[in-house]
Amino acid sequence: MKMIVGLGNPGKQYEQTRHNIGFMVIDELSSSFNIPLTQAKFKGIYGLGVYNGTKVLLLKPLTYMNLSGESIRAVLDYYQIELEDLLVIYDDLDLPVGKIRLRQKGSSGGHNGIKSTVAHLGTQEFNRIRIGIDRPQPGMSVPDYVLGKFRPEERALVQEAVRKSADACEAWLKKPFIQVMNEYNVK
Repeated sequence: MKMIVGLGNPGKQYEQTRHNIGFMVIDELSSSFNIPLTQAKFKGIYGLGVYNGTKVLLLKPLTYMNLSGESIRAVLDYYQIELEDLLVIYDDLDLPVGKIRLRQKGSSGGHNGIKSTVAHLGTQEFNRIRIGIDRPQPGMSVPDYVLGKFRPEERALVQEAVRKSADACEAWLKKPFIQVMNEYNVK
């Protein structure tokens, strides 16, 4: 079974914010894979299904970003999913809006959701898709920026990044992550 996790914050006030781009990808996958998110357990909402012959679990942790690892660890343990079958999708301040980057390991880069995930998994070695949200303008705090909505001129780039990330997830169901990474990380 493959497990795809999108990081974000629960609640109406956080919908469509920069920090919730991981949730946006899970919503896209839920729709395109026809796997509804109907299960509320393990401090998250998730759906189980089969897509192109592969069992898939889609998860949105509902712990708020800083505790995302709690939900991820609980689901991994319950379903006995191996770390190499985990893919985590999240926002990245160090990439331009709309740019995606796939990695197999690495530090949290200051991202609290990834810090929590690393702490609960006990390793930095897990597959991820980072989606660029850019940095705030001078004078704006990072929390205000990441919890803010995308500007109108950014929306097309964000939609494209969400679609491209969903495509990369779909490719990962058929190919090794390293191969998908090489295809999607082209400049």
